Amino acid sequence: MSSLINALPPKAQSYAQLARFDKPIGTMLLLWPCLWSTALASGSTIIHNTDPTLSPTLFYNVAGDPSLLGLFAAGSFLMRGAGCTINDMWDAKFDKQVSRTVTRPLASGAISYPQATAFLALQLSGGLGVLLSFPQEHLNYCFVLGAASLPLVGVYPLMKRFTNWPQLVLGMTFNWGALMGWAATHGSLDACNGLSVVLPLYAGGIAWTLVYDTLYAHQDKSDDAKLGLKSTALYFGTNTKPILLGFSSLATTSWMLAGYNLGFEQPFYYVGCGGAGAHLFWQVLTADLEDPKNLAERFKSNSMAGAILFGSCVAGNIGAMY
Repeated sequence: MSSLINALPPKAQSYAQLARFDKPIGTMLLLWPCLWSTALASGSTIIHNTDPTLSPTLFYNVAGDPSLLGLFAAGSFLMRGAGCTINDMWDAKFDKQVSRTVTRPLASGAISYPQATAFLALQLSGGLGVLLSFPQEHLNYCFVLGAASLPLVGVYPLMKRFTNWPQLVLGMTFNWGALMGWAATHGSLDACNGLSVVLPLYAGGIAWTLVYDTLYAHQDKSDDAKLGLKSTALYFGTNTKPILLGFSSLATTSWMLAGYNLGFEQPFYYVGCGGAGAHLFWQVLTADLEDPKNLAERFKSNSMAGAILFGSCVAGNIGAMY
């Protein structure tokens, strides 16, 4: 990805860096909850199917409706970039004083605020186009539900100024897809007993985010403390690891509860949830809270944790067919 960005003209490189196109992990962290929810929504249809003639069609959808998966991938790419632009517009004056962020385009002056505003409008327009491409019969509900996440997107960058729990707000924002996948498939969160599935899925995703972003925030804790900014890394302090092990357990339990409420009876889904939980435990137990390189590696590894859980959803769906 970095080589592709380096091939762009200098100004285009600055816009790509503003949207973090060179750091795809953020897109994946936004995408995985969408994929989990879409797959589990298909699982609901599989579990309650009573027509054997539909089995070939249902097998085609064991990972979720392919068209929805594609839309969520595009939307995650665009909206993660928009979130980064908003974040940098709020934080440019702080970014100038933090070693890890001083070279960001707004902080360095490579892009002006009017240019960033125009770029944000373009990103949001693209995101709107993706949202309007959702199934027409579910569009009104999905539009309202998707729009409901925008206040979280807008205020998250401010939270580090006012609360010790900005990572909680990030979790609420980044895991909104756990609600969207079900709604896009079934038309509402109430359909097919959806709330009993998506609420623990969402809660598990928030706990997951608290784990990975607290570890990530330890990279900046010295600069944040000097600037008077807040984070769970600073708040948890020397208790970070035991607290994050608790959140890892909460994430794993919540994900298992989502599958139980859906109706998975075979062990495949639950074994996979255990694997994802083990990955979180590995991150916490092997993290060196004073080593930025170690922490960055743990943060990036969360795409694997998300993939494991998605694979669990697919395996659970296949198991439910037989």
